Amino acid sequence: MSDSINNDSNSSEIYFPSKPVLVENDQNVLLRSLISLLIYGLFFYFLFDKNIAYIATILLVIIVHEMGHFLFMKIFNYSNVKIFIIPLLGAFTSGKKQNTSQWQLSVIILAGPLPGIIIGCILYWFNRDIQNETFKMLCNSFLIINLLNCLPFHPLDGGRLIETLFFKENHLIRLVFGIISIIALLFLFIALKSFLLIFIPVLIGIELYNENKYQKIREYLKKEKINYFSDYENLENKDYWLIRDCLLFSFPKKYNGTEPGVYKYSFAEPIILKQVNSVLQVNLKFDMNLFKRLLLLLFYIFILVAPIIMLVFKSNVLVI
Repeated sequence: MSDSINNDSNSSEIYFPSKPVLVENDQNVLLRSLISLLIYGLFFYFLFDKNIAYIATILLVIIVHEMGHFLFMKIFNYSNVKIFIIPLLGAFTSGKKQNTSQWQLSVIILAGPLPGIIIGCILYWFNRDIQNETFKMLCNSFLIINLLNCLPFHPLDGGRLIETLFFKENHLIRLVFGIISIIALLFLFIALKSFLLIFIPVLIGIELYNENKYQKIREYLKKEKINYFSDYENLENKDYWLIRDCLLFSFPKKYNGTEPGVYKYSFAEPIILKQVNSVLQVNLKFDMNLFKRLLLLLFYIFILVAPIIMLVFKSNVLVI
């Protein structure tokens, strides 16, 4: 690859056209979210359980969870913050910020499951004497969904937190962690008899494969001193076309007919543009020393284990 891509001394003599414009459709985000929420509810209604109260509870838990991520992204001045609700899979919140920190990412991650776990615990203690079935369903839904999301497997929030605290920049460990997560989730979904969710580990595997390719591209870019720590808006034209060349060499079949080193738009440019954007990295500030990271890890373990101990203790009291 290094023989085929111009270095800085040669590339300065080449004319690089303006990079294509990255168009993001920010219109009707709320409407699209509401429509996807409706579709999510319909999937549950026809495929699993026609209990409207149960479906409404699941949707409420998901909304509370994602609003936690959403609000703290807004607090930390992320831009283009959106909530996406995906039928059968759940939901995720995305946003952009080029300069962020380990602390901010950790808080954003925990802001998803923590409110739901607190609400579930409050409902549990409120309902322990009255034993109302509606409160029980709400309690179980808030606790189970958010505790499952806290499991230490990628891409669950628990796995993302551990990755952020200890090996966000170590690609090899992240790769091993991803493989362990795939195996663990496969066993979990089989044990829960949630066979429709088995394709989630498959999607994670595809993501790992692509991320491994992107990482090799980044290693080459770093060696050639090509800047990839940038958002797309501030990416220089030259860097766009050189990163594009790396993608064309790495995925020759995917962009068949588009030649590296030819700096003009091709029919595949909209797809290539998105891939270039995927290669780009944020500037992550590691602002937490080992002591702070261990404290946050202990807090994470507490919010994961404490509700389980509470439920087990209550069960033992009832048996006695």
